[in-house]
Amino acid sequence: MVRMSADERRESVIRAAVHEFARGGYYGTSTEAIAKRVGVSQPYLFRLFPSKQAIFLAASERCLRETRELFAAAAEGLQGEEATQAMANAYTRLIAEDPDKLQMQLQMYVSVAAAEAAGDRELGELVRKGWMELWDTVQVPFGGDVGEGTAFMAYGMLINTLAAMGFPPGHRVWEGLYPSAGVEGRLEK
Repeated sequence: MVRMSADERRESVIRAAVHEFARGGYYGTSTEAIAKRVGVSQPYLFRLFPSKQAIFLAASERCLRETRELFAAAAEGLQGEEATQAMANAYTRLIAEDPDKLQMQLQMYVSVAAAEAAGDRELGELVRKGWMELWDTVQVPFGGDVGEGTAFMAYGMLINTLAAMGFPPGHRVWEGLYPSAGVEGRLEK
């Protein structure tokens, strides 16, 4: 059996954390569940990350960065409506193929509100910073047109909500969204 380096284990922990936090949220997920998924002990987990919060922060940062990179790659060389369609299709495919990505996003938003209500602003600062980077990435193919960027992000949040509630492809609630997002973007299950 090949031993993993600490960096490889950290990567495994982040992937496992995204999966576990996506399902149980920050407060409903134990570090024991994350350690078990990775195949390490809890003490080893805490040698890689100083706290549960540090694990959640790493998982949140990963989720935001991967979404930002997805949008940038999809829209590369495109502008306006072509960029909109490409980003919408790439995103709806992502959340259909890997529902943990969507669930982790939703858990981040809920956790920010809960943490800040308890007086902890660190998570909120990280998520807001990552979200603003996402916002700025989306603005590029629209030439900085805030209206187009806002509409794209608003549609995206609607897609998040409908997908999280489990509306199946083909349901009438999807009809008003970007046309190709209904056909090409979501996988038929």
